[in-house]
Amino acid sequence: MNTHRLFKLGALVLALGAATGLHAPVQAGPGHDHGDAPAAPSANGPQRLPDGSVFLPKAAQRQLGVRTLPTEAAALPRSFELNGLVVMDPNAGGKVQPLNAGRIEPGPRGLPNPGQAVRQGEVLAYVVSSASPIEQASQAAQRAEWRAAQSLADKRVARLKELADTVPRKDIEAAESEARSLAERLAALGTGLAPREALVAPVSGVIASAHVVSGQVVDAREVLFEIVDPARLRIEALAFDAAIATDVGSASIAIGSERVPLVFVGAARSLREQALPLVFRAQGRPLAALAVGQPVRVFVQGRTTVQGIAVPSASLMRNPANQTIVWVKAAPERFEPRVVTTVPLDGVRVVVTSGLKAGDRVATQGATLINQVR
Repeated sequence: MNTHRLFKLGALVLALGAATGLHAPVQAGPGHDHGDAPAAPSANGPQRLPDGSVFLPKAAQRQLGVRTLPTEAAALPRSFELNGLVVMDPNAGGKVQPLNAGRIEPGPRGLPNPGQAVRQGEVLAYVVSSASPIEQASQAAQRAEWRAAQSLADKRVARLKELADTVPRKDIEAAESEARSLAERLAALGTGLAPREALVAPVSGVIASAHVVSGQVVDAREVLFEIVDPARLRIEALAFDAAIATDVGSASIAIGSERVPLVFVGAARSLREQALPLVFRAQGRPLAALAVGQPVRVFVQGRTTVQGIAVPSASLMRNPANQTIVWVKAAPERFEPRVVTTVPLDGVRVVVTSGLKAGDRVATQGATLINQVR
């Protein structure tokens, strides 16, 4: 009886041990790990630190092309940003318009295309004037009448010359003069029946716009071609504060990353759209990237100054709060954001009036990539 109880108790212990073994974790042996554990973050790569700064190793800085520039405080001219428009220089450009209505015929080199270089005095096209049938009939009748009068005048001159011994010299000269007058009037009327007006280039430059095709009928004073010198243009800016016109020291526009200086020509004395037009003259090869009628931003520097630090416009970024920031190199591998306030300077640079101090190294290249590190 006791033996039987001991046998049952041993079987129960074995069953409990088997059940417990089913729920116990199974440990894999060495070399059998399948890598299910998450990878630990690398502490040597670019990363955003808890205080908002960015850790950027030297290798990453070289790979991203990060460049910094030490800053200096100075008294810089106060600038104003105006909306401008590229216009034609009246001394280096022109428009081609016919004096009479007619039909277009190609010139010696064909009709010019936009962007084609032309020389001053070159024939661009011809305009064959058109006349109504009544006008043509009237001119033909008048020409026939003058041709008959010229024939009679020539015969009268011939008879008077045969009687030169008995006819006064003044009568012969008067007849000759009348015959010449009729011949000249016939020639003038002949050119007026089917005149062909030559459209010539008023200046040397390139064709900015062309509005004709072969055989097109155009009206008088219609603008057919516009010619500009791409290296000489004018910029017209609108100033809503008339005091700016008396405080213009220098001006410039930005074409890409290049600053193009402007020469102040003068200010108009009549308002346009409740603003005072300011005219500037520009020269240089970078102007070839501009077109007549293209809007631009004009940075006018006044004679008054403001204390601040000049930094490139490419250094300005936006933080998640939509504040203007710059990235300052606080350590060899650490950049920290600085909230700044700025005013325009010359289109390529801005003046930081607060948020920086002299000697700070500001990221000028690669600031966008630093701003994207998370």
